[in-house]
Amino acid sequence: DKKPSDHEGSAFERVHGRQAPAGRAGGEGGTCAICHAVPRGWFLPVVPGTRFVTVGGALASDVHGKNHHLAGTLARHVAWLEVATPDGAVRRVSVDGEQAELFEATCGGMGLTGVVVRAALRLVPVETSYIRQETRPAPDLDAAMSAFEDLAGRTYTVAWIDCQARGRRLGRSVVLAGEHASREELPPRLRARPLAVPAQRPVEVPAVLPAGLLNRATVRAFNALYYHRHRLGAGERLVHAYPFFFPLDAVGSWNRIYGRRGFLQYQCVFPVATSQAGVAALLERAASSGLGSFLAVLKLFGPGRGWLSFPVEGYTLALDFPAVPAAYRLLEEFDGIVVRFGGRIYLTKDARMSREVFEAGYPDAARFRELRGRWDPDRRLASLQSERLAL
Repeated sequence: DKKPSDHEGSAFERVHGRQAPAGRAGGEGGTCAICHAVPRGWFLPVVPGTRFVTVGGALASDVHGKNHHLAGTLARHVAWLEVATPDGAVRRVSVDGEQAELFEATCGGMGLTGVVVRAALRLVPVETSYIRQETRPAPDLDAAMSAFEDLAGRTYTVAWIDCQARGRRLGRSVVLAGEHASREELPPRLRARPLAVPAQRPVEVPAVLPAGLLNRATVRAFNALYYHRHRLGAGERLVHAYPFFFPLDAVGSWNRIYGRRGFLQYQCVFPVATSQAGVAALLERAASSGLGSFLAVLKLFGPGRGWLSFPVEGYTLALDFPAVPAAYRLLEEFDGIVVRFGGRIYLTKDARMSREVFEAGYPDAARFRELRGRWDPDRRLASLQSERLAL
């Protein structure tokens, strides 16, 4: 259980219509799975961009990470899970068990098939808590995607994108690749405690910030500084796993920089054949909108799982915008681009998608509804999202 930060609590309430559970991973009330596993020589096979998630929530979202092109989603690494279904029973299900359909629908099913109460995950052995990181600056989108292809054999890959860059610099990026470092690769001062997990003391963002802190000028300045800093620091170096996988966890209540209205995160994926055109169209529109998105991330996906699991083979782009009326209008335009290029939107980060856009991106929706009708005919489990999308 965890006590989410402000932006997580808001998202939870929008989706589930109730307050998130108490306690916080890595803090009071519990410890995160990474903190528990790494000192013992293990790492989770798939992690999202924050460690402040529950295992049940991660499975309900069928989360992906920087290694999806090789490892797939979290569901691929589950030996079994136990689901408390709406009829009150607790059922153990697996991908090759008697109730494999319930397993597939639960992984990515947004909690609508039942509550995950236990799960058995296959972990990855590691020798250290460090990552051997390679940094590659990419002057445009073509170069960024070429870098992903060159680095396709690396375990972890991700790119930060400058959403303000236009013209010949469209898609200007910093591409990062990573591998778990061996003990021999550590400098002598770190070899004595190769699996150390440092105490996390996040820098807290003040509760009150100047209005309009995020605007085109400040985002452009940040993006330029970030790109040139990493261009000068290109090459390989050792970093701890935490800043590599969870960079924003080092900043407490970072959502406050967006102001009292909060923010919207938009994440979509395009199939391989349309990825470059689709991503370029979104970046062009984002840059011309005048809205600042300084958190834009590009990742490469391998084959997907179907049902309601988000990934399909191709590229996924995530962008953040202040939750102002202009942003909602912009995201409606984004929806049209996603549908035109055969993509889909991530349900876990959705608070506004129309049923028509959802149906266009998720061809297995009817199959999910049929299964849900069998397990929960009275729709005892529901959310604002499930009602909006008629799930």
